[in-house]
Formats: sequence, structure tokens, C-alpha cells
Amino acid sequence: MLGEVLAEVVRSGIVESVHAGHFVALNSDGSILAQKGDPTLPMYPRSSLKSIQASAMLRAGLDLQPRLLALVCASHAGTAMHQEAALEILASAGLNESALKCVIDRPLDEKLRRTSAPTRLAMNCSGKHAGMILTSQINGWPIDSYLEPSHPLQLAIAAEVESMSDEKIVLTSTDGCGAPLFMFSLLGLARAIQALTVSKEPLHQRVTAACRENPEMVSGDGRLATRMMQRVPGLFMKDGAEANNIASLPDGRTFALKISDGNARATPAVSAAILKLFGVDAHEGPEIVYGGGKNLGSIRATF
Repeated sequence: MLGEVLAEVVRSGIVESVHAGHFVALNSDGSILAQKGDPTLPMYPRSSLKSIQASAMLRAGLDLQPRLLALVCASHAGTAMHQEAALEILASAGLNESALKCVIDRPLDEKLRRTSAPTRLAMNCSGKHAGMILTSQINGWPIDSYLEPSHPLQLAIAAEVESMSDEKIVLTSTDGCGAPLFMFSLLGLARAIQALTVSKEPLHQRVTAACRENPEMVSGDGRLATRMMQRVPGLFMKDGAEANNIASLPDGRTFALKISDGNARATPAVSAAILKLFGVDAHEGPEIVYGGGKNLGSIRATF
């Protein structure tokens, strides 16, 4: 699982720590431009898979305006804007926060996390869960059991994952939010995101367009996916827990990344370095390493 060293933490000119992992970068024709580690290993994609889950929901009849669809794809910061949007989705089903089955958590926004009480609505996946509930209501499927792997919605999501990745799911576990979590390879994830990006199906185009047009809904002000989509025209990006990240460009150039120790602090530097392989400047400043309040170094990619 270790992979190859992808990033170094440098303090006063000396490498203090390293982060290893795996990534694969695909050219627009689907060929591999670059890879590190072993992207064929089965892995949990965590929230980097949310766009594929959203695609399955649209295929099952979900119909939301782009701003709300972006929230279904989100690991949101839990601001008032995000929580109110999740309530809008639930209201479409005639329901409220009590219908959510995601775990209780505080917002991801740093200030709000220190000052807010934990709720299901504030949990970063509440938009996805609201979308799952509305999709179930539209189809007359049970709402109370929407997180069960045998639920019709979760079976539809699993089918979408296998179709888009061209791989079989090797294991179904449970994500941090409580939703089913599907294990397959990082290469399969990259191929699924590339297929989503270049697809001519309107429902796939709606998903990526919603996120690109509403990056602040996908994550939150200053957070990785939001700021990179705001800075790079046409970029689609979605990170996930345990240092997962995916990104694609309109022509289909795509990457999928997993840092093995699960520490996301190197994700920005490594993601920017992969985009540079595509000839794209992410306009990402260095992650500064401080000592006594002074800038003593940075986190840098090794390739």
C-alpha cells in the first residue's frame, strides 16, 4: 500500500518527513501519461467518488438546479449557504433534517468547527444524503433504509461505478458518513472520472457542469477543490477523506491520487504537480512549514 514517495516536508533545507502514495494521470485518449506507485491496487475512493454517485441519482430521476446538484457532489464546509441548500433538497421531498441518516458532525469550516454544535445537517456529506433521500422519494423507494447496500438506490450507484470504471467492485464497506463505500482500483477511478468528463450523456454533462459552475458549493471558500476550480478554467476536482483526490480537464485529461498515510497536507502540492504534467498551472502557492512563527520551508512534490 505504501507506493512511492510523492512529497517531502522540508524544514531549514532538510527533509523532515515524507508522504508516499499512488497516482495515475491519463491523457485525453485514455493512455497513461504518468504514474507512481501501483494504481491497479484496490482502494477506497471515499468522497472523490461523489460525482459518480450523483450520476446514478440523476439516472434514477433526480432533477436539481446546478447549485443544488453541486452540493450533492460536495464535501461541503458546513456554512449557512451549504446547510440551507441541503434543506432545500430535503424540502423538495417534503422532508426536513430529521430524514438524514448521515452521522452527526461539526462543520469542516475551521471557525465554525470550533464554535458550532454537531448536527447531521452540518456534516459535510449532508448534501449527498439529501440527494439520496430525494431520489428514493421520487422512485417510491424506502427512505428509512436508503443507506443499506441492498437498497435499490445503492444497487444503482454500484452499477454506475462498475459501468463507468469498467471494473468490478471488490468489496463494499461503509464510508465515514454511513453510506456504502465501494473498493476498486485507482486506475478504475481515473477512468470513471474521465468517462464522466468526456461523456455525451446529458446527465453526466450536468454533473461536471454543476460543479465547475458552482465550485463554492463543492467544498468551500479557500478549500482545495473550490480554489483550484476557481483558478483553473474548466477544471473539475473532488477530494476525499484519507487523502484521495481526482481532477479532470474538459478534454478528458484526468488524474486520481491516493496518499498512503491518509494525511491530506501534501495533497495540494502533489495535485498541483500532477496538473503541471498536463501543462496546467494550478496557481497554488507552497504549503509553508513554520518554526517559531517563521517560514522555514515547505511541502514539495518529488516529481
